[in-house]
Parts: sequence; C-alpha cells; structure tokens
Amino acid sequence: MRVLLVEDEPGIAQFISQGLNEAGYATDVATDGEEGLDYALAAEYDMIILDIMLPKIDGLQLLRKLRTQGLKTPVLLLTARDAIEDRVRGLDAGADDYLSKPFALTELLARLRALLRRPPMQQDTVLRVGDLEMDVATREVHRAGKSINLSPREFTLLEYFMRHPRQVLTRSQITEHTWNFDFYENSNVIDVYIGYLRRKIDHGFDRPLLHTVRGVGYCLSAQTAND
Repeated sequence: MRVLLVEDEPGIAQFISQGLNEAGYATDVATDGEEGLDYALAAEYDMIILDIMLPKIDGLQLLRKLRTQGLKTPVLLLTARDAIEDRVRGLDAGADDYLSKPFALTELLARLRALLRRPPMQQDTVLRVGDLEMDVATREVHRAGKSINLSPREFTLLEYFMRHPRQVLTRSQITEHTWNFDFYENSNVIDVYIGYLRRKIDHGFDRPLLHTVRGVGYCLSAQTAND
C-alpha cells in the first residue's frame, strides 16, 4: 500500500513515516500544501494522511482541491486542534477520519487499516486467489490451510497482487503501489521480492500462483495458460 503523508513538522513526519515504513507501507512525505497537492496528483495513493496546519496551502484547502478534482482517495486528517467545530469542518471538507495530536502510532495504524477496509477500496477484509487466502485485518496469510509468514514488505506486495487477480502487473505498476518516489525502478529489488514470495506461497504446492509474463511483468492467478 502506498501512502502520502503531508506534514510540515519534521519530527512528527519522521515519526509517522518510519512507523508506516516498518509496517510495510510505501510512504512519500510532502512538507507543505503545495507539495502535497503535486504529490497527490502525480501518483495513485491508497491513503493520504494530511495535517491541517500547513504552510502555503492549509490542509482543508488542499483537501477541498483534491475532492473538487474527483480524487476519492481516503484521507485521514491530523491536527493539534481539539475543538468539535474543527473536526466538523474537516469531515465536511471531505475527510474520511480525524485524529488529534498527540496520538499513539498504534492508533494511527489501526485507523489506517480501518479506512482501507471501507468501500470502494475493498468490500471484504479477506482476499482469495485459488487456495491462497489473506486477511488484511489480522494480516494473516494461508495457503491450503497452511500458515505463511511474510515480512511487512512481502505482505504489501502480495496484497497488491491479490487485489488485482489474473491481471498482469508491470514493474512500473508494482513500483508505484508498493514503493515510494525514492525507489530506483531499474534495481533488482522487485525481482528479489518476487523470488521471496514465490518461495513462500508456491514452494511445496502442486500449482504455482505467481507467474512471470516475459517482457511484461507478473501475474497472480490460480489458472495457467493451459486452463
């Protein structure tokens, strides 16, 4: 999952981005409203975490601009303000949830997971491809009843595949959705993680699920070319 964090306080931005990265989210950080607008329109994000008090364009103005342009990405607002009217203004501007500073990282991550479970992002917390099953709420993965342990990055990559079953995903698509702007697309990191996933979800099972489409990308499917 790819997250945009728009936060102008360096300490808070570092705290949140580090926690998100450790949880397996690919995170881009913008430090003012104008930069946040540029980022939000330049890439497809699964979630935006937005501070209200921002330089150049404040968070509520930025949110209204995004909603006016038809962007439906879930937005979680962050602010030091506690007044009910400020929360109402944020929600009326198009926010999906609201979190007041200071907050615990565990609560932020929980709210993030809750927002990602809402339609249209997904209708069910359980994703299935063949006999492979992923519960995005509990972060548990099983194949044919066997538990599979994944690192946060492996989980994020597999989740992206499972949200797009039988679709051929290019390296660029995988990069955009599971890594951030600092990622060097021509490196072999994607191939390395594809290898990790194959060893965990395919090794020891009768039929492979993760397929290479030569010259194009990768596809997660329970069907083969002969089916």
